[in-house]
Amino acid sequence: QVQLVESGGGLVQTGGSLRLSCAASGNIFSIESMTYYRQAPGKTRELVADITSDGSTNYVDSVKGRFTISRGNAKNTVYLQMNSLKPEDTAVYYCRAEINWLYYWGQGTQVTVSS
Repeated sequence: QVQLVESGGGLVQTGGSLRLSCAASGNIFSIESMTYYRQAPGKTRELVADITSDGSTNYVDSVKGRFTISRGNAKNTVYLQMNSLKPEDTAVYYCRAEINWLYYWGQGTQVTVSS
């Protein structure tokens, strides 16, 4: 069975930084894209950043220049480095990965940015 385990959320002040991690484990043959989404209270889930198996990245405009998505050497872990955090970045962040041609979701991690 495949699972994604997220870590790294927390409470930080405006301008601070956090690093989220999402590790895939289990019976894995291939991992294609790995993506971070977020969902703030009362809002729909939005794509924050994604990275393909060849390293191509994509970001929502609101985080460009502040967030960086990357994959570990073993390619089964994705990181989201978040700098210059703003209160509007407050949300539950979810990792999604395309593994063995299916999509799997992490459990979510809360990020709270205080003003």
